[in-house]
Amino acid sequence: MKTSLRKGAHAVFRIQFHIVLVTKYRKKAIDLAVLDKLKEVFTRVCEKRKCILVDFSGEENHVHLLVDAHPDNNISQLVGSLKSASSRIIRKEFEQHLKQFYWKKEDPSFWTDAYCIVSVGGAPLEIVKQYIQSQDAPKS
Repeated sequence: MKTSLRKGAHAVFRIQFHIVLVTKYRKKAIDLAVLDKLKEVFTRVCEKRKCILVDFSGEENHVHLLVDAHPDNNISQLVGSLKSASSRIIRKEFEQHLKQFYWKKEDPSFWTDAYCIVSVGGAPLEIVKQYIQSQDAPKS
């Protein structure tokens, strides 16, 4: 299987992350309409940050994103952008639906403060280590 690389002005790259976002208090606030809107918002945020939303799905209290990131991005800022934009839009467009889960006006969060992010793709770590160690060192 051939690895497809993306190209920038001065870089060739493939940086993929599996991101998990959990709703505040693990409330089961995500229905199909919310899930569809989240996918739309995440896709738009990724495009603005030169990223690609490769895959997306979720359950009632969390979502999974597979993002192909651009090296210009700071990981925590990327996740912050995904969370803040989606929270703002979901809280606005699904206000009536979310009232049953979140009733505090002064706490407009939709997501918990924490998140999980794991790098994915490519060869297993041990193979990469072996490849790096097998390089011919320069002769004095």
